[in-house]
Amino acid sequence: MPAPANPHTVEAEIREGHGKGPARRLRAAGRVPAVVYSRNATPLAISVDPKALREALMGESRFNTLLTLEIKGKTGSQARQVMLKAHQTDPVEARLLHADFLEVRMDEKIRVEIPVILTGKPAGVVEGGILQQNRRFLEVLCFPNKIPQKIEVEVAQLKIGQSIHVADLKMPEGAELRYQTNFTIAVVSAPEKEEVAVVAPVAAEAGAAAPGAVAGAAPGAPGTAAPTAGAGAAAPAAGAKAAPAAKADEGKGKGKK
Repeated sequence: MPAPANPHTVEAEIREGHGKGPARRLRAAGRVPAVVYSRNATPLAISVDPKALREALMGESRFNTLLTLEIKGKTGSQARQVMLKAHQTDPVEARLLHADFLEVRMDEKIRVEIPVILTGKPAGVVEGGILQQNRRFLEVLCFPNKIPQKIEVEVAQLKIGQSIHVADLKMPEGAELRYQTNFTIAVVSAPEKEEVAVVAPVAAEAGAAAPGAVAGAAPGAPGTAAPTAGAGAAAPAAGAKAAPAAKADEGKGKGKK
């Protein structure tokens, strides 16, 4: 019984020309240049319909989708199982400009990056802690037809100060993780305490200069007030009458008869 057809099938054509000129003409005709890379074969230059490729990658697996390329040429057609390796898009219009595919075999494992999804609300967050996700993607080794769409990590049991490491994860059947360091996936940290700065009052120094006076200025120097007559004399008490001013000619003529 023949194997069921891959629902993610994209038609392709072998292209003859290379360089900017032929690539520009392909895009003007509604197609984009692409290359299929294989382990034991020469890279194959093809062209694909960008709309058909985009629709084939719209599932939950996105760029980890296993594709079947139906390649047509002068000598006939051939089918290759591939995955999108890299692509180039226009930075302004976001349209596809080029695509690279990697041919895979169903009996050989490949390395793919799988998104990490945290599920549940940690007990430490309820207590006021902060959940931090340190890794959002993990490199997984699996067969092309058993690529997991995501890795779900339950974090509801985490309290403040507790964490989950890569060694704690349970992988789906047929997938495995390769790592040398047991790195952290998620952790619940204690909330940071707000520090209030207390500014101590500055005590007035003894002998401080009066407001308006220039520190260190000598008497008579610019910027200082000239002393007035009677300076330093005590001010009269409140309600007391001031003593009459001495007459300027008082005492003149005394002793003359």
